[in-house]
Amino acid sequence: MSLTFHWFLPTNGDSRHVVGGGHGTPATASGGDRPPTVAYLSQIARAAEDLGFVGALTPTGAWCEDAWLTTAMVSQRTERLKFLVAFRPGFVSPTLAAQMASTFQRHSGGRLLLNVVTGGESHEQRAYGDFLDKDARYRRTGEFLQIVRELWDGKTVDLTGEHLRVEDARLTRVPDPVPEIYFGGSSPAAGEVAARHADAYLTWGEPPSQVAEKIAWIRGLAAREGRNPRFGIRLHVITRDTSEQAWAEAHRLLDGFDPATVRSVQAGLARSESQGQRRMLALHGGSRDGLEIHPNLWAGIGLVRGGAGTALVGSHEEVAERIEEYHALGIDEFVLSGYPHLEEAYWFGEGVLPRLAARGLWRHPSAAPPAPAVQVPFTG
Repeated sequence: MSLTFHWFLPTNGDSRHVVGGGHGTPATASGGDRPPTVAYLSQIARAAEDLGFVGALTPTGAWCEDAWLTTAMVSQRTERLKFLVAFRPGFVSPTLAAQMASTFQRHSGGRLLLNVVTGGESHEQRAYGDFLDKDARYRRTGEFLQIVRELWDGKTVDLTGEHLRVEDARLTRVPDPVPEIYFGGSSPAAGEVAARHADAYLTWGEPPSQVAEKIAWIRGLAAREGRNPRFGIRLHVITRDTSEQAWAEAHRLLDGFDPATVRSVQAGLARSESQGQRRMLALHGGSRDGLEIHPNLWAGIGLVRGGAGTALVGSHEEVAERIEEYHALGIDEFVLSGYPHLEEAYWFGEGVLPRLAARGLWRHPSAAPPAPAVQVPFTG
């Protein structure tokens, strides 16, 4: 089985330094030297497509551009790349979301993937008019996905739930193919939804021992539902020809972190309701010291960015080894990013992917499938 790699579209801006933003951070934390124009994001998307990435994640929140609209435009400037669109089910009706996905599939040639984000920050949810607490949001997400999946199956849906109600809901045209659902979360409520509905469960980049625990947890819950989801991990990458060059780049980024910004971001993230965010914070504790928390796994990004806060740092060979280590645990999909996203895509795509291909772990999506073995008759 070939590993699957996705890249990231920085719809909050890009830079040669770490751009703030992410879950639990204020909208004003975003920025960067390169605005997230359709032209620039398309340049990243085309590079990712050429290098062999299958898809590109686009985030959701007040700190970035809207994922649906942005990817719809960028999809028209690419040919193969899929778009892992993050969206929050509490902000749109399930019938409309199912219809939007169906439309996206037809106009993009079936290149939509959906990253369902329930929302772990009540203050941000309230800004969008959503006043449910966290556990109630997850229950609503379960109802939402039940409705959406039945609509995609071509069914007429009548459902009266705790939070959602639809009558005689039906799609005139169902999506082809049906978009896959990517889902993450570290709370018990998140696990229950993932077990029932996720095609792929995503975790942020924790040390392998913690990732293994999460995989075992979700596998157990999903098995009780008769399901067997795939597993993916969200990481940044800093990969160079030598380990020394990669760590020099990590230290350069760290030197650019303004202490006042670090304090402000950490204070905001400390109020997060997200268990996943709390797990990210625990990896560095707000300190600049001891940031290599596992060989080649660096927690420095999390000092100034919410959400995914760790990076694989090292030579191309070392990063390939860490990817193989995560794969041995059950991780088959990697959602990656790096600053700036255009250049870092080339560092990874030209440095790490060929090494994984040599190990038999990866094949370029546009490459022809391997020819079947020819059976030569034994003639004695």
